[in-house]
Amino acid sequence: MKARESGMPEEGSWQGFFDADCIVGKMDCARSGTENIVEFGCGYGTFTIPAARRTSGLICALDIEPDLVARVRQKAAEARLPNIQAERRDFVTEGSGLGGRSQDHAMIYNLLHLEDPVGLLREAFRVLRPGGTLSIIHWKVDPATPRGPSMGIRPRPDQCRAWAESAGFVFVRDQDLSDCCRHHFGLLVARPRLSP
Repeated sequence: MKARESGMPEEGSWQGFFDADCIVGKMDCARSGTENIVEFGCGYGTFTIPAARRTSGLICALDIEPDLVARVRQKAAEARLPNIQAERRDFVTEGSGLGGRSQDHAMIYNLLHLEDPVGLLREAFRVLRPGGTLSIIHWKVDPATPRGPSMGIRPRPDQCRAWAESAGFVFVRDQDLSDCCRHHFGLLVARPRLSP
């Protein structure tokens, strides 16, 4: 199931909204350089490629759109990044297909305006190892943003935090992304080390 208002703009326009490498660094996606990472909604691979360059672990890049998955595979081959596994997957209705506690980090970027954000957050929690982290970015609730879903369905940082905590995560920090992108906020949460 596609998220509501999930259409992607032309790739060049999309890439211009972000310094993706800056975001991946600030959000601690690959802090140790060995993380296995799942990315829910990889799109054009905007964040997939920088994350893959920062870790020797496997990047599982999931998207519902087969043409976007094919594009990420092509980019991975061109960049000689064999640690990217791009897969077409309806993770909203079918889950990620990954084993429980198998990932070190999860990325959910520009996606929590979907109909069941807590369901997706629970799936991220399930696949993360205890102590694993989840980074979230989303468009700010600001009519001046050049894109993004309608204001009525855009989540605020405190709402994302509450959803994540209801899925079992603990708050790590809000992340200022103003050096990386002007129109987004960042949030980092973690699966507790002693979680069941």
